[in-house]
Amino acid sequence: MKRYADLAVTVAAVAATVLPALAGGPRAWWVLPLAVASSVPVLWRDRALLQVAVVVGLATTVSASLGAPPLLPVGPLVCLYTFAARAALPIRLLGILLTAGGLLFSLLYPHPDVEVLRYLVVAYSFSYALGTSARARRTQAMAVAERDRRVAGERAAAVLRERTRIARDLHDILTHAVGVMIVQAEAGPLLVRPHPDRADATFATIAATGRDAVVQLRRAVGSLHEPADQPLDQPGLAHLPVLVERVRATGLDAVLSVSPPPCGSVPGPRSEITSDPPVGVALGSPIEPSADVGVAAYRIVQESLTNVVRHAEARSVRILLSYSADSLTVSITDDGRGNRASGAGVPGYGIAGMRERAQACGGTLHTGPASDSHGFTVTATLPLSAPAAV
Repeated sequence: MKRYADLAVTVAAVAATVLPALAGGPRAWWVLPLAVASSVPVLWRDRALLQVAVVVGLATTVSASLGAPPLLPVGPLVCLYTFAARAALPIRLLGILLTAGGLLFSLLYPHPDVEVLRYLVVAYSFSYALGTSARARRTQAMAVAERDRRVAGERAAAVLRERTRIARDLHDILTHAVGVMIVQAEAGPLLVRPHPDRADATFATIAATGRDAVVQLRRAVGSLHEPADQPLDQPGLAHLPVLVERVRATGLDAVLSVSPPPCGSVPGPRSEITSDPPVGVALGSPIEPSADVGVAAYRIVQESLTNVVRHAEARSVRILLSYSADSLTVSITDDGRGNRASGAGVPGYGIAGMRERAQACGGTLHTGPASDSHGFTVTATLPLSAPAAV
């Protein structure tokens, strides 16, 4: 398309310069060659702008100085437009100087013509202004394209982060619910006859766990249909007692402790949480953690308890929330078999997912054998305020 446009501009320049030179009867032999030299080279101005401008300008200047009939300086006007529209600043300044010098020489030598000079100054100024306008539009279009590219990249990154978050949530929800339900379902038949009351409680726990999993799955999948700025309803620190109570129903001795104790509790280094506090109340926090930190802490505890229930063969587990001035430390320690990864001794997504959650909040996660070499410990250190997403 640009090639055809350049060809059309060249044809127009040749027609506006050569045809008047041929009209009006016989001319001096040099009129036609100079008219051709001042118009035809504009076809190659994109490849060699300076060389074309010199040839066109010299031909126009010589023609005017030798007393040729007045011709429209279409070639120089096109070159000046190209200087303004496409050339770098040093080349533009050089083009302006060459054009001004040639224009003054051709109109002041050998016979000054101030009236024609006035009109040509207006024409050349208008041509340069058109080129400047074209360059400004092209620069603006490039800036808009760059902005669109950057926005598209940010959107793609946001989609990737959201997909990762949903994948982690689905993994945590399903593995925890299925793990608890499997343990309870395996214990149910053994309790039906000798302990019918405990069997009823076991099946009730299975049903409650399944219902809670369905609710959380609906929230996680439903977030795909919510606006990007719509806050998501996700579990946090206030939901930990319910989570721990559900795990206790499997027969595991699970205890949730907080250090320092929440406001109004009995003074002491730790305070055990045995009931569900009001939703939205941070457990023992002198400063309310951000929502992202609360969700990360909940999911880390949930995944750790899932691994304990399914793989650790533990009898007890202790969950400790420890606050400092600017961070929350979450520790989950069991008395089962240590030296395990995620899953039954096989590396999996569980610990990797917990580490990703901690890092997404600007925190860290460490795993390893418990201090007494019996059992396993997961420790996550999270800032009370999650860093803003980039």
